[in-house]
Amino acid sequence: MKIEKLLFVTKFEELGFDAVRSLLSLTMADLNHVVFINVIERDRFAMSRVGYRKDEEIRLREAANIRFIDWSENLFEQGLEVGVYIVVGALVSEVIKAAKKEETDLIVIGRSHKGMLEHLYSGSDVTELLRRAATPVLVYKHLSETAISIEKPFDRPLLAMDWSPASLRAVEYLQGLGDVVSAISVVHVASEKNLKGTSAMEVQKTRKETRQKLEEICTRLESAGIDARAHVYIGDPDDEIEKAARDCQATMIVLGSSAKSARVEKWLGSTPRKYAEESIYPTLLIPPAKE
Repeated sequence: MKIEKLLFVTKFEELGFDAVRSLLSLTMADLNHVVFINVIERDRFAMSRVGYRKDEEIRLREAANIRFIDWSENLFEQGLEVGVYIVVGALVSEVIKAAKKEETDLIVIGRSHKGMLEHLYSGSDVTELLRRAATPVLVYKHLSETAISIEKPFDRPLLAMDWSPASLRAVEYLQGLGDVVSAISVVHVASEKNLKGTSAMEVQKTRKETRQKLEEICTRLESAGIDARAHVYIGDPDDEIEKAARDCQATMIVLGSSAKSARVEKWLGSTPRKYAEESIYPTLLIPPAKE
């Protein structure tokens, strides 16, 4: 898989041009086209008491256009094609529509800033996008106060394997980035809860069998010219994956994602959603292949 065209979603306050610049190493993986999209959500200018405010829509469009002209000129100088969307509507629906129309290989979006109660009852734009997108989604944390500063997020990713179809597709996705990725840490977290009551010998057997499976993944990645190392952790995946990222000095976390119903996602959560919303690391979510 190649990344020839990416869709960069921005509201400007959470993702700026420095985030775009940090992704330009993808030109070595055939990136040649960047599409910018700014979605002006109606509640920014449509107020119940005063009605539809066309003047505010025009102001927001003009401000976005000025930003995108500057960004586009920078990319033109580097030989990249550029597309721009400035639209009014619902964020996720407009992003999905643009991704389909442009046939993008990657969607880049900033982390949501909703509070905990809003997440609990209404989810977030990121969560909804992960449920609906057929395209891999990179959730960037570049301007977040808690995020680490990373100049080349694709340099040393950590790939969290759970053997799902989506995580196996993530292996294929990363194989196509051999000219960009210098090293990959391939990690599986064996659930401590599932091993509770198991003898030390059985735990050791599980660890050995898991490492063998991870080594097979590493061999596939090394065939693409990527240095790969296998790591087995035992514990809660929600905690251990980020611990592994720190241990391995990773620049990004990569996970397979699968569509869940909104109700299941809200009340039960999921490891991919947790890392997309809460991790300090840029998080790349790979959906399963279309059937």
